[in-house]
Amino acid sequence: MDSTTTITAVHHHQRSSNKKEKIIVIMGATGTGKSKLSIHLATRFNAEIINSDKIQLYTGLDITTNKIPFNERQGIEHHLLGDFDPEDAELTASEFRSLAGFTIGDIVSRKKLPFLVGGSNSLIHGVLVDRFNPEEDVFDTGSNADPVSFELRYNCCFLWVDVSLPLLCDYLSKRVDDMIDAGMFEELTQFYQNDPVSQIGLTKSIGVPEFRSYFRRYPPSDTCSDEVSWDWVRRGVYEEAVRDIKKNTCQLARRQTEKILRLRKAGWDLHRLDATEAIRRAMTSAGDGDVFMEEWGDIWERQVVEPSVKIVKSFLEE
Repeated sequence: MDSTTTITAVHHHQRSSNKKEKIIVIMGATGTGKSKLSIHLATRFNAEIINSDKIQLYTGLDITTNKIPFNERQGIEHHLLGDFDPEDAELTASEFRSLAGFTIGDIVSRKKLPFLVGGSNSLIHGVLVDRFNPEEDVFDTGSNADPVSFELRYNCCFLWVDVSLPLLCDYLSKRVDDMIDAGMFEELTQFYQNDPVSQIGLTKSIGVPEFRSYFRRYPPSDTCSDEVSWDWVRRGVYEEAVRDIKKNTCQLARRQTEKILRLRKAGWDLHRLDATEAIRRAMTSAGDGDVFMEEWGDIWERQVVEPSVKIVKSFLEE
């Protein structure tokens, strides 16, 4: 993607239209079900999805970064998801604002509804506010930065998927185990074989720094999948890395929730959708097979999807 051309195009788009485009913004901490909800809604409202997770912008580490798999996208077009080479310079907030702004305009021009979906609230803020200063971090509580702006350049409908934090941390811990089972460690092994320092866009992904000490001690070329060859020291270093991933993922969820609360305090009209019961059911019934899936799906549909559909319909009819 040619970012210079795109940035020029978005400026032209902004000058040529004074009407605020309507967009749906789906936010929430990691693991709350944002991607799942976005697919459920996009299929109902002829929408396309713009990723606003700063790590998922880059190609690679699909399991580690929790990119939604192609087979779960139900044909919905996704933008800015795995589109950038991690060896290029890290995308700035200003560049993302311009790229997302152009993409929103393009989707609207094709009579479709833009969804902005992701957990990077700093990127969401940067895209949406009318006046954006890239030199200020409005979420830095220790700075003298201006408060979060409530003046937005789009007509936004905010859907905030929320889960009780203690339960969410338990769920995220289980999700890390599931990611390991799905091949996360093998994916990180391959990543560390390919000069991780050069892949700047992915170095901040949770999982990469946590396994750095492990791979320094046990280089990827020496990694053996035969667990019989792992002594207790090696197993201990590995398990410590996994524990750190779980701890840091929970801390990320806490920080993301704090930022969302700050946006709401600043006047952003966030519709809170409580997915706690659905996640609790997922935690307590993971071994129930089809029965679990049916009951979990019923709770998710009733407490998250159906209220969201009503909110979006009302917003579009305004």
